Amino acid sequence: MEDAFAFADSLGPEKIVHIYRPKLGLRAVVAIDNVACGPAIGGVRMARDVSATEAFRLARAMTLKNAAAGLAHGGGKSVIFGDPAMPAAEKEILIRAFASSIAELTEYIPGPDMGTDERAMAWIQDETGRSVGLPREIGGIPLDEIGATGWGLVAAIDVAQEFANLSIKGARLAIQGFGSVGKHAARFLGDRGAVLVAASDTHGTLYDPNGLDIAKLIALKGQGQPLTVSEGGKKLPLDAILDVDCDIWIPAARPDVLRADTAARIKARLVAQGANIPATAEAEKLLDERGVVVLPDFIANAGGVICAAVEYHGGTETAAMAAIEEKIRANTAAVLEAASRDKILPRAAAIRLAESRVRRAMALRRW
Repeated sequence: MEDAFAFADSLGPEKIVHIYRPKLGLRAVVAIDNVACGPAIGGVRMARDVSATEAFRLARAMTLKNAAAGLAHGGGKSVIFGDPAMPAAEKEILIRAFASSIAELTEYIPGPDMGTDERAMAWIQDETGRSVGLPREIGGIPLDEIGATGWGLVAAIDVAQEFANLSIKGARLAIQGFGSVGKHAARFLGDRGAVLVAASDTHGTLYDPNGLDIAKLIALKGQGQPLTVSEGGKKLPLDAILDVDCDIWIPAARPDVLRADTAARIKARLVAQGANIPATAEAEKLLDERGVVVLPDFIANAGGVICAAVEYHGGTETAAMAAIEEKIRANTAAVLEAASRDKILPRAAAIRLAESRVRRAMALRRW
Protein backbone atom coordinates (compact mmCIF):
# COMPACT_ATOMS: atom_id res chain seq x y z
CA MET A 1 0.00 0.00 0.00
CA GLU A 2 1.23 3.50 -0.80
CA ASP A 3 2.44 5.66 2.04
CA ALA A 4 1.13 9.12 1.29
CA PHE A 5 2.19 10.08 4.82
CA ALA A 6 5.77 9.91 3.53
CA PHE A 7 5.07 13.46 2.31
CA ALA A 8 3.82 14.63 5.71
CA ASP A 9 5.10 17.88 7.20
CA SER A 10 3.97 20.46 9.73
CA LEU A 11 1.02 21.49 7.54
CA GLY A 12 -0.47 18.02 7.07
CA PRO A 13 -2.04 15.78 6.05
CA GLU A 14 -4.57 15.72 8.83
CA LYS A 15 -6.29 12.58 7.62
CA ILE A 16 -6.07 10.04 4.81
CA VAL A 17 -8.99 7.63 4.48
CA HIS A 18 -8.95 4.53 2.29
CA ILE A 19 -12.37 3.25 1.19
CA TYR A 20 -12.93 -0.27 -0.09
CA ARG A 21 -16.38 -1.71 -0.77
CA PRO A 22 -15.72 -4.72 -3.03
CA LYS A 23 -19.37 -5.72 -3.54
CA LEU A 24 -19.97 -2.33 -5.14
CA GLY A 25 -16.64 -2.21 -6.94
CA LEU A 26 -15.62 0.87 -4.98
CA ARG A 27 -12.03 1.71 -4.16
CA ALA A 28 -11.25 5.30 -3.20
CA VAL A 29 -8.99 7.53 -1.14
CA VAL A 30 -9.81 10.80 0.60
CA ALA A 31 -6.95 13.07 1.64
CA ILE A 32 -7.72 15.93 4.02
CA ASP A 33 -4.58 18.01 4.25
CA ASN A 34 -5.23 21.05 6.43
CA VAL A 35 -8.42 22.64 7.81
CA ALA A 36 -6.98 25.56 9.77
CA CYS A 37 -8.67 28.07 7.45
CA GLY A 38 -11.96 26.15 7.45
CA PRO A 39 -13.52 22.94 6.11
CA ALA A 40 -11.59 21.51 3.18
CA ILE A 41 -12.88 21.97 -0.35
CA GLY A 42 -11.45 19.74 -3.06
CA GLY A 43 -12.53 17.82 -6.12
CA VAL A 44 -13.44 14.18 -6.62
CA ARG A 45 -11.21 12.74 -9.34
CA MET A 46 -12.04 9.51 -11.15
CA ALA A 47 -9.49 7.63 -13.25
CA ARG A 48 -8.12 4.12 -13.58
CA ASP A 49 -4.61 5.04 -12.48
CA VAL A 50 -5.13 7.36 -9.51
CA SER A 51 -3.29 6.76 -6.23
CA ALA A 52 -3.18 7.75 -2.57
CA THR A 53 -0.03 9.73 -3.25
CA GLU A 54 -1.78 11.64 -6.01
CA ALA A 55 -4.70 12.34 -3.67
CA PHE A 56 -2.37 13.80 -1.05
CA ARG A 57 -0.37 15.88 -3.51
CA LEU A 58 -3.61 17.29 -4.92
CA ALA A 59 -4.94 17.94 -1.41
CA ARG A 60 -1.81 19.93 -0.56
CA ALA A 61 -2.24 21.91 -3.76
CA MET A 62 -5.79 22.69 -2.61
CA THR A 63 -4.56 23.85 0.81
CA LEU A 64 -2.21 26.28 -0.89
CA LYS A 65 -4.75 27.26 -3.54
CA ASN A 66 -7.52 28.04 -1.04
CA ALA A 67 -5.16 29.93 1.26
CA ALA A 68 -3.64 31.94 -1.57
CA ALA A 69 -7.14 32.90 -2.71
CA GLY A 70 -8.03 34.04 0.80
CA LEU A 71 -10.86 31.52 1.16
CA ALA A 72 -12.19 30.32 4.50
CA HIS A 73 -11.42 26.74 3.51
CA GLY A 74 -8.65 24.21 3.83
CA GLY A 75 -7.50 21.68 1.29
CA GLY A 76 -8.68 18.17 0.51
CA LYS A 77 -9.01 15.83 -2.44
CA SER A 78 -10.47 12.45 -3.20
CA VAL A 79 -9.78 9.91 -5.91
CA ILE A 80 -11.97 7.06 -7.12
CA PHE A 81 -10.40 4.18 -9.01
CA GLY A 82 -12.49 3.62 -12.13
CA ASP A 83 -13.20 4.41 -15.75
CA PRO A 84 -14.94 7.83 -15.94
CA ALA A 85 -16.52 6.73 -19.23
CA MET A 86 -18.41 3.83 -17.64
CA PRO A 87 -22.18 3.68 -18.26
CA ALA A 88 -24.05 6.42 -16.40
CA ALA A 89 -26.07 3.99 -14.29
CA GLU A 90 -22.93 2.23 -13.06
CA LYS A 91 -21.22 5.54 -12.38
CA GLU A 92 -24.15 6.76 -10.31
CA ILE A 93 -24.01 3.64 -8.14
CA LEU A 94 -20.27 4.09 -7.61
CA ILE A 95 -20.50 7.81 -6.84
CA ARG A 96 -23.39 7.34 -4.45
CA ALA A 97 -21.52 4.53 -2.69
CA PHE A 98 -18.53 6.82 -2.34
CA ALA A 99 -20.75 9.61 -1.01
CA SER A 100 -22.34 7.40 1.62
CA SER A 101 -18.85 6.30 2.69
CA ILE A 102 -17.73 9.89 3.37
CA ALA A 103 -20.91 11.03 5.08
CA GLU A 104 -19.12 11.34 8.43
CA LEU A 105 -16.14 13.23 6.99
CA THR A 106 -17.89 16.53 7.57
CA GLU A 107 -14.62 18.48 7.35
CA TYR A 108 -14.45 17.66 3.62
CA ILE A 109 -16.65 19.29 0.96
CA PRO A 110 -16.44 17.52 -2.43
CA GLY A 111 -16.46 19.29 -5.79
CA PRO A 112 -16.12 18.24 -9.44
CA ASP A 113 -12.78 17.27 -10.92
CA MET A 114 -11.41 15.21 -13.77
CA GLY A 115 -13.85 12.36 -14.43
CA THR A 116 -16.73 13.88 -12.43
CA ASP A 117 -19.17 16.71 -13.12
CA GLU A 118 -22.15 18.68 -11.82
CA ARG A 119 -24.43 15.66 -12.03
CA ALA A 120 -22.03 13.62 -9.90
CA MET A 121 -22.01 16.43 -7.35
CA ALA A 122 -25.81 16.33 -7.28
CA TRP A 123 -25.63 12.62 -6.38
CA ILE A 124 -23.17 13.40 -3.58
CA GLN A 125 -25.33 16.26 -2.35
CA ASP A 126 -28.34 13.94 -2.30
CA GLU A 127 -26.46 11.41 -0.16
CA THR A 128 -24.52 13.72 2.19
CA GLY A 129 -26.06 17.20 2.03
CA ARG A 130 -22.71 18.82 1.13
CA SER A 131 -20.95 19.41 -2.16
CA VAL A 132 -20.16 22.28 -4.51
CA GLY A 133 -20.28 22.75 -8.26
CA LEU A 134 -23.92 21.72 -8.31
CA PRO A 135 -26.35 22.02 -11.24
CA ARG A 136 -28.38 25.22 -11.43
CA GLU A 137 -31.59 23.23 -10.93
CA ILE A 138 -30.67 22.61 -7.29
CA GLY A 139 -29.19 26.03 -6.56
CA GLY A 140 -25.62 25.53 -7.69
CA ILE A 141 -23.17 27.38 -9.90
CA PRO A 142 -22.04 24.82 -12.52
CA LEU A 143 -18.40 25.87 -12.57
CA ASP A 144 -17.39 23.55 -15.41
CA GLU A 145 -20.27 24.70 -17.59
CA ILE A 146 -19.46 28.40 -17.17
CA GLY A 147 -15.70 27.87 -17.43
CA ALA A 148 -14.76 29.23 -14.02
CA THR A 149 -11.26 27.76 -14.03
CA GLY A 150 -10.58 28.87 -17.60
CA TRP A 151 -11.81 32.37 -16.75
CA GLY A 152 -9.34 32.59 -13.88
CA LEU A 153 -6.54 31.20 -16.02
CA VAL A 154 -7.05 34.00 -18.53
CA ALA A 155 -6.97 36.59 -15.72
CA ALA A 156 -3.58 35.19 -14.63
CA ILE A 157 -2.28 35.21 -18.21
CA ASP A 158 -3.43 38.79 -18.66
CA VAL A 159 -1.34 39.88 -15.67
CA ALA A 160 1.63 37.77 -16.81
CA GLN A 161 1.80 39.36 -20.28
CA GLU A 162 4.31 42.03 -19.36
CA PHE A 163 6.46 39.60 -17.33
CA ALA A 164 6.66 37.24 -20.34
CA ASN A 165 7.08 40.06 -22.85
CA LEU A 166 4.09 39.09 -24.96
CA SER A 167 0.60 40.24 -25.85
CA ILE A 168 -2.47 38.00 -25.75
CA LYS A 169 -3.68 39.61 -28.97
CA GLY A 170 -2.03 37.59 -31.72
CA ALA A 171 -0.34 35.17 -29.30
CA ARG A 172 0.00 31.59 -30.52
CA LEU A 173 -1.67 29.23 -28.08
CA ALA A 174 -1.20 25.49 -27.49
CA ILE A 175 -3.39 23.56 -25.03
CA GLN A 176 -2.71 20.08 -23.71
CA GLY A 177 -6.07 18.70 -22.59
CA PHE A 178 -9.02 20.25 -24.41
CA GLY A 179 -11.52 19.50 -21.65
CA SER A 180 -13.51 21.54 -19.16
CA VAL A 181 -10.56 23.83 -18.41
CA GLY A 182 -8.75 23.84 -21.75
CA LYS A 183 -11.72 24.52 -23.99
CA HIS A 184 -12.92 27.49 -21.94
CA ALA A 185 -9.41 28.93 -21.70
CA ALA A 186 -9.21 28.67 -25.51
CA ARG A 187 -12.59 30.38 -25.86
CA PHE A 188 -11.77 33.27 -23.53
CA LEU A 189 -8.28 33.76 -24.97
CA GLY A 190 -9.65 33.53 -28.50
CA ASP A 191 -12.07 36.33 -27.65
CA ARG A 192 -8.99 38.37 -26.67
CA GLY A 193 -7.31 37.77 -30.02
CA ALA A 194 -5.12 34.74 -29.27
CA VAL A 195 -4.70 32.13 -32.02
CA LEU A 196 -5.09 28.47 -31.07
CA VAL A 197 -2.43 26.67 -33.13
CA ALA A 198 -2.57 23.30 -31.36
CA ALA A 199 -4.76 21.33 -28.98
CA SER A 200 -4.69 17.77 -27.72
CA ASP A 201 -6.93 15.26 -26.00
CA THR A 202 -6.40 11.60 -25.11
CA HIS A 203 -6.60 10.62 -28.79
CA GLY A 204 -3.91 12.88 -30.22
CA THR A 205 -2.90 16.41 -31.21
CA LEU A 206 -4.49 18.72 -33.76
CA TYR A 207 -2.21 21.38 -35.28
CA ASP A 208 -2.61 24.31 -37.64
CA PRO A 209 -0.05 27.17 -37.59
CA ASN A 210 -2.70 29.47 -39.08
CA GLY A 211 -5.17 28.76 -36.28
CA LEU A 212 -7.80 26.18 -35.39
CA ASP A 213 -11.51 26.95 -35.22
CA ILE A 214 -12.13 27.05 -31.47
CA ALA A 215 -15.92 27.07 -31.69
CA LYS A 216 -15.94 24.00 -33.94
CA LEU A 217 -13.58 22.11 -31.64
CA ILE A 218 -15.73 22.92 -28.59
CA ALA A 219 -18.82 21.71 -30.47
CA LEU A 220 -16.96 18.54 -31.43
CA LYS A 221 -16.04 17.79 -27.82
CA GLY A 222 -19.61 18.53 -26.80
CA GLN A 223 -20.69 15.70 -29.09
CA GLY A 224 -18.25 13.36 -27.35
CA GLN A 225 -15.92 13.25 -30.35
CA PRO A 226 -12.10 13.35 -30.25
CA LEU A 227 -10.31 16.36 -31.67
CA THR A 228 -8.65 14.18 -34.29
CA VAL A 229 -11.91 13.68 -36.22
CA SER A 230 -11.90 17.39 -37.06
CA GLU A 231 -11.79 18.17 -40.77
CA GLY A 232 -9.33 21.01 -40.22
CA GLY A 233 -5.78 20.83 -38.90
CA LYS A 234 -3.00 18.28 -39.12
CA LYS A 235 -3.32 15.14 -36.99
CA LEU A 236 -0.23 14.47 -34.88
CA PRO A 237 0.70 12.03 -32.09
CA LEU A 238 -0.42 12.77 -28.54
CA ASP A 239 2.93 14.02 -27.25
CA ALA A 240 3.49 16.28 -30.29
CA ILE A 241 1.73 19.01 -28.31
CA LEU A 242 5.01 19.37 -26.39
CA ASP A 243 6.91 20.40 -29.51
CA VAL A 244 4.57 23.08 -30.87
CA ASP A 245 6.15 26.47 -31.48
CA CYS A 246 3.91 28.85 -29.54
CA ASP A 247 3.82 31.80 -27.16
CA ILE A 248 1.49 30.41 -24.48
CA TRP A 249 1.45 26.72 -23.52
CA ILE A 250 -1.29 25.48 -21.21
CA PRO A 251 -1.12 22.07 -19.54
CA ALA A 252 -4.73 21.20 -18.66
CA ALA A 253 -4.51 17.42 -18.37
CA ARG A 254 -2.85 15.01 -15.92
CA PRO A 255 -0.15 15.48 -13.26
CA ASP A 256 3.56 15.56 -14.05
CA VAL A 257 3.32 15.99 -17.81
CA LEU A 258 6.20 18.45 -17.56
CA ARG A 259 9.33 16.71 -16.31
CA ALA A 260 13.01 17.32 -16.94
CA ASP A 261 12.84 15.45 -20.25
CA THR A 262 9.59 16.94 -21.55
CA ALA A 263 10.17 20.51 -20.32
CA ALA A 264 13.13 20.75 -22.68
CA ARG A 265 10.70 20.36 -25.60
CA ILE A 266 8.50 23.34 -24.71
CA LYS A 267 8.82 26.27 -27.12
CA ALA A 268 6.84 29.00 -25.37
CA ARG A 269 7.39 32.20 -23.42
CA LEU A 270 4.62 31.53 -20.90
CA VAL A 271 3.39 28.30 -19.33
CA ALA A 272 0.07 28.77 -17.54
CA GLN A 273 -0.83 25.71 -15.47
CA GLY A 274 -4.49 24.87 -15.97
CA ALA A 275 -4.15 21.39 -14.47
CA ASN A 276 -3.22 20.56 -10.89
CA ILE A 277 0.41 19.51 -10.26
CA PRO A 278 1.23 19.31 -14.00
CA ALA A 279 4.95 20.00 -13.58
CA THR A 280 7.76 18.70 -11.42
CA ALA A 281 9.99 21.09 -9.48
CA GLU A 282 12.90 20.23 -11.76
CA ALA A 283 10.86 21.03 -14.87
CA GLU A 284 9.84 24.43 -13.52
CA LYS A 285 13.45 25.23 -12.66
CA LEU A 286 14.64 24.28 -16.15
CA LEU A 287 11.94 26.38 -17.79
CA ASP A 288 12.77 29.36 -15.59
CA GLU A 289 16.45 29.08 -16.51
CA ARG A 290 15.42 29.36 -20.17
CA GLY A 291 13.46 32.54 -19.45
CA VAL A 292 10.03 30.90 -19.62
CA VAL A 293 7.53 32.41 -17.16
CA VAL A 294 5.69 29.60 -15.35
CA LEU A 295 2.42 30.40 -13.56
CA PRO A 296 2.00 27.92 -10.66
CA ASP A 297 -1.12 25.78 -10.68
CA PHE A 298 -2.59 26.83 -7.35
CA ILE A 299 -2.36 30.49 -8.31
CA ALA A 300 -3.46 30.35 -11.95
CA ASN A 301 -6.18 27.68 -11.86
CA ALA A 302 -7.95 28.70 -8.64
CA GLY A 303 -11.05 29.90 -10.49
CA GLY A 304 -12.96 26.68 -9.93
CA VAL A 305 -12.54 26.57 -6.18
CA ILE A 306 -13.18 30.31 -5.80
CA CYS A 307 -16.46 29.77 -7.65
CA ALA A 308 -17.20 26.75 -5.44
CA ALA A 309 -16.59 28.75 -2.27
CA VAL A 310 -18.86 31.57 -3.45
CA GLU A 311 -21.57 28.99 -4.20
CA TYR A 312 -21.12 27.28 -0.82
CA HIS A 313 -21.63 30.58 0.98
CA GLY A 314 -24.73 31.49 -1.03
CA GLY A 315 -23.26 33.84 -3.63
CA THR A 316 -24.29 34.31 -7.24
CA GLU A 317 -22.61 33.40 -10.52
CA THR A 318 -21.90 37.08 -11.21
CA ALA A 319 -20.27 37.47 -7.80
CA ALA A 320 -18.23 34.31 -8.40
CA MET A 321 -16.82 35.47 -11.73
CA ALA A 322 -15.94 38.87 -10.28
CA ALA A 323 -14.24 37.27 -7.26
CA ILE A 324 -12.25 34.95 -9.53
CA GLU A 325 -10.87 37.80 -11.60
CA GLU A 326 -10.10 40.03 -8.62
CA LYS A 327 -8.36 37.38 -6.53
CA ILE A 328 -6.36 35.72 -9.30
CA ARG A 329 -5.18 38.99 -10.81
CA ALA A 330 -3.98 40.21 -7.40
CA ASN A 331 -2.24 36.94 -6.52
CA THR A 332 -0.58 36.56 -9.92
CA ALA A 333 0.82 40.07 -9.71
CA ALA A 334 2.03 39.52 -6.13
CA VAL A 335 3.74 36.24 -7.03
CA LEU A 336 5.45 37.43 -10.20
CA GLU A 337 6.57 40.70 -8.61
CA ALA A 338 8.03 38.81 -5.61
CA ALA A 339 9.74 36.28 -7.88
CA SER A 340 11.34 39.07 -9.90
CA ARG A 341 12.31 41.14 -6.87
CA ASP A 342 13.72 38.29 -4.77
CA LYS A 343 15.22 36.29 -7.65
CA ILE A 344 13.25 33.15 -6.82
CA LEU A 345 10.98 30.86 -8.80
CA PRO A 346 7.31 31.89 -9.08
CA ARG A 347 6.34 28.70 -7.24
CA ALA A 348 8.60 29.56 -4.31
CA ALA A 349 6.98 32.98 -4.11
CA ALA A 350 3.52 31.42 -4.35
CA ILE A 351 4.21 28.86 -1.63
CA ARG A 352 5.58 31.57 0.64
CA LEU A 353 2.40 33.60 0.12
CA ALA A 354 0.03 30.69 0.73
CA GLU A 355 1.89 29.06 3.61
CA SER A 356 2.07 32.31 5.55
CA ARG A 357 -1.72 32.53 5.43
CA VAL A 358 -2.16 28.90 6.50
CA ARG A 359 0.26 29.24 9.42
CA ARG A 360 -1.43 32.39 10.65
CA ALA A 361 -4.72 30.48 10.66
CA MET A 362 -3.10 27.52 12.41
CA ALA A 363 -1.89 29.83 15.18
CA LEU A 364 -5.52 30.68 15.93
CA ARG A 365 -6.57 27.04 16.34
CA ARG A 366 -6.45 25.03 19.56
CA TRP A 367 -5.06 21.90 17.90
